[in-house]
Amino acid sequence: MTIQTRLMELQDYDDVYKLWMSCEGMGLNNLDDSREGISRFLQRNPDTCFVATNSDTKLIGVIMAGSDGRRGYIYHTSVHPNSQKMGIGKILVNEALKSLQQNGINKVALVVFEKNESGNQFWEKLGFPIRYDLVYRNKAIAEMIRIDT
Repeated sequence: MTIQTRLMELQDYDDVYKLWMSCEGMGLNNLDDSREGISRFLQRNPDTCFVATNSDTKLIGVIMAGSDGRRGYIYHTSVHPNSQKMGIGKILVNEALKSLQQNGINKVALVVFEKNESGNQFWEKLGFPIRYDLVYRNKAIAEMIRIDT
């Protein structure tokens, strides 16, 4: 199978959303992960989000990454269940890390749900250890609906 990567575009949204919904362990919400929310994210991070396609140009992987100018963050990395364990996720991570580094970012963080065993194994294998010295906190400032797969 030939794998191609390219920058993610808003036109990819419908296929990306379908991909997210096919992947167990994804945590989405109706605001940030809506077409409008993803549009804002891509406008702020035009060169750090990537998709992977197969030889039929079907979208089979996605990674969204961005930065605040100081730290990089990785969000919603997923590969279609039928295409996992083929190195596609690693290719996408490397593309995002390279782009973040070209933007002057030296450290990257991400959040994985504790119950997402395969996701945690993937990140551990790629050299992203668990930080036991941090407490993750967040607060919703707008009402949102969680969408868990």
